[in-house]
Amino acid sequence: MPATFSTPKKPLTWLITGCSSGFGLSLARVVQANGHHLIASSRNPSSTPDLVSEIESKGGKWIQLDVNAFDCDKVLEELEQHGQPVDVLVNNAGYCIYNPVECFTDSEVRALMETLYFGPSRLIRTAVKHMRQRRFGIIVNMSSGAALESNPSMGAYAAGKGALDSMSKALAKEVEAFNVRVLTVLLGTFNTGMGNATVLGENPPPADYKGSLSEKIMDMMSTGKFAPNGDKDKAMKAVYEVVVGEGVGKGHEAETALPLGQDLAARINVVQGYLAHALDVFGSVCNNVYLEKN
Repeated sequence: MPATFSTPKKPLTWLITGCSSGFGLSLARVVQANGHHLIASSRNPSSTPDLVSEIESKGGKWIQLDVNAFDCDKVLEELEQHGQPVDVLVNNAGYCIYNPVECFTDSEVRALMETLYFGPSRLIRTAVKHMRQRRFGIIVNMSSGAALESNPSMGAYAAGKGALDSMSKALAKEVEAFNVRVLTVLLGTFNTGMGNATVLGENPPPADYKGSLSEKIMDMMSTGKFAPNGDKDKAMKAVYEVVVGEGVGKGHEAETALPLGQDLAARINVVQGYLAHALDVFGSVCNNVYLEKN
């Protein structure tokens, strides 16, 4: 982690994916309210005309961007060519498919990984190229506690989020020398209407899963009984402040992880306990599989 991270200019130009609802829309509003240049995006802007009008009436831009498209990163090149380089890229678009791991189809997992990992990865690679050359930029990846410790029925979602998180850790070390920052936002449960982005797997679980935690979670999500305890607007205000180094983010501009949500804090404790327990049980083995020196 660098000792300092400088922001050479303000206002910043932000490109946020998945702005039609939830975290993306909330963050877009915070960004605009604070006088920055906003490029909001979604897969189908025509489905949310009122939101598009709201953003554009305040000087923002709303573009069509499907992160699953193999050429989704072309939007960054086009913005560069038109004199609108992106200072802050926020990878937010996403959804979740619920099913026990054995029940997923290849096509379901590949589609989910395209949205959660491959699409953001394409955007990141192109964005970083330009940020490195300018010696400034910020990549923000909206992640989940599922990437740290997944619940039953969320294995594919956890894999996608975990893949992006792992890549981001390497990326942060690679680009810190160029004054390019990578921030992973680890989110708990929030009032984002996640149920609307919930998909149940194509294959029904075998009867053996009747009454299991997997079935209970799938039922809870599909019936709208999911009760989050986090305020998305408070969370996105925190994200904004950490990105720009104001409020709760002042003095923490070089941090690479931002945990948000009471349930997320509890999940981090579970992960710490899991690893500590493994070392307690197998620590002697861990330290004794070394190569003997002649």
